[in-house]
Amino acid sequence: MIDKELELYYREMRMMFGSLGWKQLLDDLNTSAVQINSIELTKDGDDLRFRKGQLSVIANLLNLEAQMDTAEQDFIEQAEEEIQ
Repeated sequence: MIDKELELYYREMRMMFGSLGWKQLLDDLNTSAVQINSIELTKDGDDLRFRKGQLSVIANLLNLEAQMDTAEQDFIEQAEEEIQ
């Protein structure tokens, strides 16, 4: 992506993170993670691996904002270094 496209991407992600829908999604994911993380409801090894995958996806979504913060900061620092 060129810099303008990347800037637009970060701006759009910021808008999404600030939305009520995003906050509601995170609340739902936190609730789901607690239920999915229950060993009591796990039927067998396949179900355990499936739940592990679900928890991995949920963790990625729950941490997406922090990941974007880091990526954006790296982008800004790199752009500043190129200017100097």
